[in-house]
Amino acid sequence: MSVVTAPSRRDTGRAGPTMAQQEERLAYALLAIPILIVLGLVIFPVIWNILLSFQRVRLIELQNINFLAFRPTLANYERVIGSRGFLTLLRTTLIYASVGTALPILLGLIAALLARDFFPGRNIWRGFMLFPYIAPVVAVAFVWRIMLNAQFGIINEWSADWFGAQRISYLGQRSIDLGLPGLHTFPLALSVVLLFQGWRYFPFSFLFFLARLQALPDDLYEAAEVDGASLTQRFWYITMPQLAGVMGTLIVLRFIWTFNKFDDIFLLTGGAAGTEVIPVKIYDWLFGRSDVGSAAALSIVLALILAVLLFIYFRWFFVQVEE
Repeated sequence: MSVVTAPSRRDTGRAGPTMAQQEERLAYALLAIPILIVLGLVIFPVIWNILLSFQRVRLIELQNINFLAFRPTLANYERVIGSRGFLTLLRTTLIYASVGTALPILLGLIAALLARDFFPGRNIWRGFMLFPYIAPVVAVAFVWRIMLNAQFGIINEWSADWFGAQRISYLGQRSIDLGLPGLHTFPLALSVVLLFQGWRYFPFSFLFFLARLQALPDDLYEAAEVDGASLTQRFWYITMPQLAGVMGTLIVLRFIWTFNKFDDIFLLTGGAAGTEVIPVKIYDWLFGRSDVGSAAALSIVLALILAVLLFIYFRWFFVQVEE
């Protein structure tokens, strides 16, 4: 006769994990993948760059570097910050980042206001507005260089034929005298590069503004019109407050991207004629002078300056936008 015994407490303690525990383990496993990606693609390069900035390393010596014999030095920071023209480099970078942020946002706002209401061919117009942003930067930069060429550029050809003006190297001439008070040394090449920035990147702001404008209820404008508000008053007291949040986001994104921008200036001028900014200077330290340590130090300086500027914006300006 067989005897059936009840399971002991020890056996019941070995039961499998509960559904909640399984979900918790799955969540940790799924989080491990992006954490490893961030560590490999973000954290490690940052730490590597910081270590390089405290080392005297040439490009040819990079493969033989040994951090076990780490001897930190501030010579790289002294070299890049104390170099002649660093303040001019910083000023040019700030001007480029500030104007390169404001101009595309302003042009995007104007384009969105023009494309908001219905008119024949509106969808075609909206699609056409996206062309500068989706076109390859190498292609559009080459077109601009050809258009502005001093010998055979179409801009110089039109200026010479219609107005009898002399040919100008728009991307190779540092400044020009406009004959106006305060504009005797107008920065020509830098202004052309900023115009390129405004033309190429305004579609990004255009999409943001247009999406927000289309979400605004018509009741607000109808009520304001009944109350006798003019077109200007409706823009300043209805449209702009509704766009404040979008504009704050665009300012942050555009400033970060423009402050770190390298390809536009490098393709148009190579940093010549008063258009050199910090990212281009980092390229020059790394590949022009083969000085890895100084290039790493200047990149850290760039990151610190950007962090300080963003802190100032979020501390004193972004809060006002949210309010």
